[in-house]
Amino acid sequence: MATTVEPKPAKYFVAFLLADLTLLAAVEVEIAAALGAIDGRSAIAEWQESRFYAAEMGTKLWRGFWAVHPLRGAEQLAAAKCRSQGIEDGFRDPVSRGRRVNLDPGYLDALKVVLASTKNANQRVYLNSGIYAEATLFYHHGRFHGLSYTYPDYLTPLALEFFQATRAVYVEQLRRLADNSSTH
Repeated sequence: MATTVEPKPAKYFVAFLLADLTLLAAVEVEIAAALGAIDGRSAIAEWQESRFYAAEMGTKLWRGFWAVHPLRGAEQLAAAKCRSQGIEDGFRDPVSRGRRVNLDPGYLDALKVVLASTKNANQRVYLNSGIYAEATLFYHHGRFHGLSYTYPDYLTPLALEFFQATRAVYVEQLRRLADNSSTH
């Protein structure tokens, strides 16, 4: 019989879509308060991968990613998604009540990138509180790769560069954790 081992803590991130870039700083403050200090940022680019959010958020959207610290357990993913939904609600358009901000938290570890979702699908596993998890990228031969169901915007240079850089930071943060625990 195999012995169970608790996994190492994960590096959380938030993928964001904004209809209005003037909201960026305020959303960042809310994310930091809810999930931890932002210690990594991607570039921000116009999002053109889909028209899925056009009716609710408009046709000109901006995509970016933030990494947060401290590291935390993967089992906290559903709670992170629920907190991000509360932040989205706080930025709804006062007239239409449509979202102006879409926040999708996830985490990475040394092997994969995992997303949280409120939608069920054949590749998703139920966590709790109406939240599912999906391993959407896997790390192999020094870089991240997508799967047949990976969202196209997670395969863009913007996303892949962010996840590569964030993984490097994560590995260093794990090393420092191990060094600190061995000196105590």
